Amino acid sequence: MIEVDHLTKVYSGRKAVDDISFTVQKGEILGFLGPNGAGKTTTMRILTCYMPATAGTARVAGYDVFEESLEVRRRIGYLPESPPLYPEMAVESYLHFVAKIKGAPAAQRQSMVDDAMQKTAIGDVRGRIIGKLSKGYKQRVGLAQALLNNPEVLILDEPTIGLDPKQIHEVRSLIKALAGDHTVILSTHILPEVSMTCNRVVIIHNGKVVAMDTPTGLTNQMKGAEKIALTIQGPRAAVLERIGSIEGVLNVQAEGEENGAPANYMVECRLQSDLRGVLAKEIVSRGWDLLELRGVSMSLEDVFINLVTQE
Repeated sequence: MIEVDHLTKVYSGRKAVDDISFTVQKGEILGFLGPNGAGKTTTMRILTCYMPATAGTARVAGYDVFEESLEVRRRIGYLPESPPLYPEMAVESYLHFVAKIKGAPAAQRQSMVDDAMQKTAIGDVRGRIIGKLSKGYKQRVGLAQALLNNPEVLILDEPTIGLDPKQIHEVRSLIKALAGDHTVILSTHILPEVSMTCNRVVIIHNGKVVAMDTPTGLTNQMKGAEKIALTIQGPRAAVLERIGSIEGVLNVQAEGEENGAPANYMVECRLQSDLRGVLAKEIVSRGWDLLELRGVSMSLEDVFINLVTQE
């Protein structure tokens, strides 16, 4: 549905986007991540025909964004970081206005507006002035204008920025509900949101793609070892020695005072080796108290920081 091939954008001799390539499949939600200034917004502006690239190609729904921009625009809905709203207009009037400038036939505009309001749950504020709405409702109105022509592709730049936790949950649920019927590129700084919403992730830094995979795939790629956290009541030196001698354990570290109180241990094991059962049996057989045992997962935030720091 979206094909980006060796895309480059140069501003005053600086490469804001540097030879990036990726694809987005039909019905997929792609998380587009990167620190400020990484090139995310520039890439989105090129895909939405807002600006030309310096080199490379991009196609949306089979159409070239440079040579067939009108066809591309008919097939995309775009929500920039600051929603393109007119605060003095009422919600329904604004959506009718947007439908008109998008070229929707007059006979179809009301049904298009009703459908967009239903999808974004803003029917209860259809007659209210946009400028008097909450931030969450304004964001929904912005998403409704992006959905008006029932586009094949949605490009959303920081759609939950500035929202409270309840509003974030509502917008996130809405975006997830759009998957399948729409192909979505979602740019965000809220990394847990990507794990909960997106099928795949592209991480961009200094204009280059530094990683591309599913959220789970990225964490697996970055892990050097499986980690298990333990809390044990027992003699620290003996615990360290015994756990460290178990086949598959790469390293073990202890935290806490050596005063007889329970201590916390972090055990690193070889990848693909689940030693939780072995560790539990060994600790109990020694007569030590096992107070906690849990696997430690690497978060997408850990992956993101690791990749950006490496670059």
